[in-house]
Amino acid sequence: MRRLWNDRRGAAGLVVVGLAAFVALAAPYITSGAPTADVLTAQLLAPGTVDRRGAFHLLGTDALGRDVWTRLAYGARVSVTVSVLATLLSLIVGVLVGATAARARGWMRATLVGLTDFALAVPRVVLLLLLAALWEPSAGLVVLVLGATGWMPVARLVYAEVRSLGQRPFVEGAVALGATPERVLWRHILANAWTPVIVAAALGLGNTMLLEAGLSFLGLGVQPPAPSWGNMIASGRDAIDAPWIVMAPGAALVLVATGCALLGDALRDALEPRQRHARVGSS
Repeated sequence: MRRLWNDRRGAAGLVVVGLAAFVALAAPYITSGAPTADVLTAQLLAPGTVDRRGAFHLLGTDALGRDVWTRLAYGARVSVTVSVLATLLSLIVGVLVGATAARARGWMRATLVGLTDFALAVPRVVLLLLLAALWEPSAGLVVLVLGATGWMPVARLVYAEVRSLGQRPFVEGAVALGATPERVLWRHILANAWTPVIVAAALGLGNTMLLEAGLSFLGLGVQPPAPSWGNMIASGRDAIDAPWIVMAPGAALVLVATGCALLGDALRDALEPRQRHARVGSS
């Protein structure tokens, strides 16, 4: 952790991702009102304005008079939760498929590798739109769809890592001592293959959040009035005279996605110091 914090990219990524997680968890305590509350006298107010009731709106209000900061904070809870769950699902499926394919033989390996390659060849955005359009949109569906279309790169990564580690002397020693294939896989091989998986998870989290926002923007993700950053952008796309409605969730998406990318790069260097030194020596 100290090495990660000493890296400027890691420190910046930790601050941004930690701030997003804090806002998501503390949304009821750092906002006033409900994100879906109907306002009888709707007022479209600019940021830093006080309404007729004396309430201060840090980021203004939308066309329905709802506080943008409140919806942004509660939208962080939805967007972050959906993205984390979808990333975890893709990691679980990817690790299982990749590890099984690497240790299997014959038709099972060929089937799993072929299935992974076929799924990688299908454009993910098209597959996302197809799956999301077949069922009624909801947050749970977004988690399943994003998880079901994001496991393939993880599976290929784990497949290559397990195949490589399977030839190492410590694995051969464990086999010679009588360890079962399952124990060799879980206690010796996968225990040493988590570094690239963790890095892939950090890098994939920001991408998953952007995809969730895109689905919600198109009306195929989290449905209004529940706020998410994607449908907040969609609700403000026609309000040309109120750009803050779109700018607040848009800026949040860019910052969090950038923070995840920086954190992933710093994690890769912190967890794989030999590769870092090799890159420095070759530059």
